[in-house]
Amino acid sequence: MDKSDKKQMQYALIREMLETTEVIRKFDPACTERFVQPIRSKKGMLLTGEGSSRIFPAKRTMYASLKDKNRFPLYTDGSTQSLEYQLDNLAVFGASNSGKTKEVVRLFKQLKDHGHTAYFALTANKNTPLEELALDTHVLQCGKEDAVAATKSVIEQGLFYDSLYRNLTGKTMSGLNVLADQVDEAMKVKVDPALVEKMKNAGMIYFAGRNTGVAEELTLKTNEITRKKSDFLEGTYAVHGIEEVMNPDEVVIVIDPFESEEEKFTQVLVEGVGCTVVAISHRQTSFPTIIIPDGGEYKDYVELAAGWNVLVETGLALNINLDKPTRARKVGNEYMGK
Repeated sequence: MDKSDKKQMQYALIREMLETTEVIRKFDPACTERFVQPIRSKKGMLLTGEGSSRIFPAKRTMYASLKDKNRFPLYTDGSTQSLEYQLDNLAVFGASNSGKTKEVVRLFKQLKDHGHTAYFALTANKNTPLEELALDTHVLQCGKEDAVAATKSVIEQGLFYDSLYRNLTGKTMSGLNVLADQVDEAMKVKVDPALVEKMKNAGMIYFAGRNTGVAEELTLKTNEITRKKSDFLEGTYAVHGIEEVMNPDEVVIVIDPFESEEEKFTQVLVEGVGCTVVAISHRQTSFPTIIIPDGGEYKDYVELAAGWNVLVETGLALNINLDKPTRARKVGNEYMGK
């Protein structure tokens, strides 16, 4: 991405992505402190929502919690499936930028009817149906997004849950100015034109990597930004059968690949299928690699930003409207008062 390019800056999507750096700088970790006491009264917490409001923010936080010796139990699932769960002993946080996502509103109605004592909302708008139902609501500070694909709000949601978990477990959250610089750098890394051309012509674009929400979120963003078909290959799923139906014109982008698995990926995907495999990582891998800053404990945010960069370059090469997909909507399933 290039802020000085007038063609690029006509798109709200690119402007909103680039605004992410200031969202990170201005984020106040203290905003989650008021939720700590009621959440600690429960035995764990469910992070729910739909689409981009859940994929990266919730899964990234769960990944971090599972690496923590003194972890507070976290779970995540979609709101409709969560209707089937016994949630009395769990705090619930529901994320919906619009505050009108039907599935989340329906779950919160059930929680209210059952007299649940710790269910909270995370939205980007005030005075919403979700805020009316929740016991308390935090409203994001990132500002309105005009593009259909959510970007800066996803990062702020991630920071919110990150901060919330740290406050729950007595940890501090520092280094956000450094993170902002690293995210900015990742969004502006030069993408090899040869990769852009392969992405442009690919019949399918796959993302592989850890279940941190990064690869899965980029899979969704591929649909919204490039209008290309995509799939998320969790962990090492890419070499466990799907190669049977893959084609040489397809592209696999591996997010920070497991070093121990690179040889197998090469054997199965590069030599076997003949497809293009590229990595996004802070280190040079055995694949062609888009090198990004080492974000340390915040590396997932940097990886996500780098993925945005690749998708934007692909969308620009396809000469499509990055802001307005034909069928995808800003609010996937809007609550209409019923």
